[in-house]
Amino acid sequence: MTTRFKLGMDLGRAQRTAKASAPAVTPDLSRTATGATPAFVQSEAFSAKDYFVTRNGKTFAGTHLILDLSGAQHLCDVPYIERALVEAVEAADATLLHIHLHHFSPNGGVSGVAVLAESHISVHTWPERGFAAFDIFMCGKADPHKSVPVLERAFKPKSMSVQEFLRGEVQGEAEASAA
Repeated sequence: MTTRFKLGMDLGRAQRTAKASAPAVTPDLSRTATGATPAFVQSEAFSAKDYFVTRNGKTFAGTHLILDLSGAQHLCDVPYIERALVEAVEAADATLLHIHLHHFSPNGGVSGVAVLAESHISVHTWPERGFAAFDIFMCGKADPHKSVPVLERAFKPKSMSVQEFLRGEVQGEAEASAA
């Protein structure tokens, strides 16, 4: 029996990992005796950290970039795409948790995701059309804009479009916190 895919990958390199200050979460098993869904409780030492971003007077969950690359290269080369994703994560100063890439046949397209502590970078390629679509969504101090030139350099598109969306924008909160 052969394994058809692997959920996540150990990239075999030292990477930035989640901070040790992450909360210790343990299930409250006393509630399960009645058939209720287990509750999760945080250790008393934990104080919630807010990873929302405040920039240019706006407070929001994170920045979501949508990249369309046309006339791009290396779109069916899985190891090449993986290296490009790792470099994009490092450039953004994000925390890589794992990467999963799937290679399709017969056209050779690739779909996958780099899962980050700050969210994700996903990729879908159509090598028969020279087209790649990337989603880069990051919260906290990670800067998704720094990933864009890395991906442009790696895939050498003839043209590229980038759209930015501020996800989870909180109205009026930035003004209140600035006061």
